[in-house]
Parts: sequence; C-alpha cells; structure tokens
Amino acid sequence: MNYTYIVRCSDGTYYTGWTNHLEKRIEAHNSGRGAKYTKPRLPVELVYYECFETKQEAMRREAQIKKLSRAQKEALFVY
Repeated sequence: MNYTYIVRCSDGTYYTGWTNHLEKRIEAHNSGRGAKYTKPRLPVELVYYECFETKQEAMRREAQIKKLSRAQKEALFVY
C-alpha cells in the first residue's frame, strides 16, 4: 500500500509527502531523519492520509495537494 499524507509541524505549517510505510515515515520525521523541511520543525503530527495501490497514484496525489492553499488543505481534515 502507498500513502499520501499531511503532517502538521510544531510551527503550525503543513508538510505533504508520500510513502509506502506510513508509521515508519512519521517516526523518521520525528527522529529528524525525515525531510529537510520537517527536521527543524519537530515534532510533527499526522493529520491526514490517503491510501493508494501504486506509488504513481500516491505521488500524483501528493503533487495535487501541494498545489492547494492552506485553507483547502485544512478542509481535507478535521482538527
């Protein structure tokens, strides 16, 4: 299974990514081994994810979400 996800960083910003192992990826972000963007903004909290059969679908959705405004991203999930 492949996932597109959004995490909320400690500074209130959002990071969108994709992975084939969601729990492991969130752990990597929170241990400082995730993306350069999240490393200085720890800890991160998973706020949204979607499941896909293929890597290509997950990557396509990641690109779509990254183009959304903050308000549009927040409309995807409920606090």
